[in-house]
Amino acid sequence: MSVAGLKKQFYKASQMVSEKVGGAEGTKLDDDFRDLERKVDVTSKAVAEVISKTSEYLQPNPASRAKLSMLNTMSKIRGQVKNPGYPQAEGLLGECMAKYGRDLGEDTNFGAALVDVGEAMRRLAEVKDSLDIDVKQNFIDPLQSLCDKDLREIQHHLKKLEGRRLDYDYKKKRQGKIPDEEVRQALEKFHESKEVAETSMYNLLETDIEQVSQLSSLVESQLQYHKQAVQVLEELSDKLRDRMTEAQSRPRREYTPKPKPIFDFGDNNHSNGGYSTSMAPPPSRNSAQPSFLFATLSFRKPGLSPEQPSCKALYDFEPENEGELGFHEGDIIILTNQIDENWYEGMLNGQSGFFPLNYVEVLVPLPH
Repeated sequence: MSVAGLKKQFYKASQMVSEKVGGAEGTKLDDDFRDLERKVDVTSKAVAEVISKTSEYLQPNPASRAKLSMLNTMSKIRGQVKNPGYPQAEGLLGECMAKYGRDLGEDTNFGAALVDVGEAMRRLAEVKDSLDIDVKQNFIDPLQSLCDKDLREIQHHLKKLEGRRLDYDYKKKRQGKIPDEEVRQALEKFHESKEVAETSMYNLLETDIEQVSQLSSLVESQLQYHKQAVQVLEELSDKLRDRMTEAQSRPRREYTPKPKPIFDFGDNNHSNGGYSTSMAPPPSRNSAQPSFLFATLSFRKPGLSPEQPSCKALYDFEPENEGELGFHEGDIIILTNQIDENWYEGMLNGQSGFFPLNYVEVLVPLPH
């Protein structure tokens, strides 16, 4: 830094100390300028808060919201906008319904209905993906650009103005000790910065029609989403109503039990499937080998097949957001999906939801 630059920094620091500690009064900016500055400050805070709350509206789950925040960066790197990299809740529900519907068989009423609803949920997930992308492109991204460019530029001008004001006030206070030409130049630079800052703030506030247009885009995206969602659900409702009418009009079939098999208890030496009246001797008390039956029953969890992906809760987890799955230490949770490196999706007691990976120990991993 040059000698002149160092002197200027010293002047600014000295004037700031005089104002903060000594109560010296600095050059006052006019009321119009202060009003512009206040409005720009409110605009800056409003834009930042709206961006944050809109992301929460699109994805209430914190893990999905983190991925949503990366969408803009990835879109710029790829040069295009692709579908979000996180699953929509509707899509996850649709996949589950369609899977079990196919397992039951589409020749059954419930199985076919599950497949129908699963397909509708998949379409709703696609509609939600479109909403996320539209809102990011036409609302969040323009507001983020406003923060990163116009508002940041205004803050730069205001900071420069404050520095030149301190420099001018210091030199004005020492007029006679500092050449008049330096005082005059400091005043000119102060007025120059004031004009630049004032113009930039005025232009921002006068072109707020752009922000109104972005709000209109947000509402339009929501409107299109709800219209398409209503169409999907109305079609599904009609289809399910037809299935119910068809099932009710179908004659009910009576259950006919099969004849019971006859067992011969006369012979105790059956090789396969027979019954024996003699009891097996208890294991020896001093035997070193544990009972195989006891070992099997000790480690098998009722209702959970050994091959099914699952995990064991290491700690209690209390859900704080919609869609999260709560559990207690020691619970065995069925794993259904891995959302990312930090979150799993699973089922417990008929409830499905998300939970953090570091709260559980994986017993049977998910298939790759």
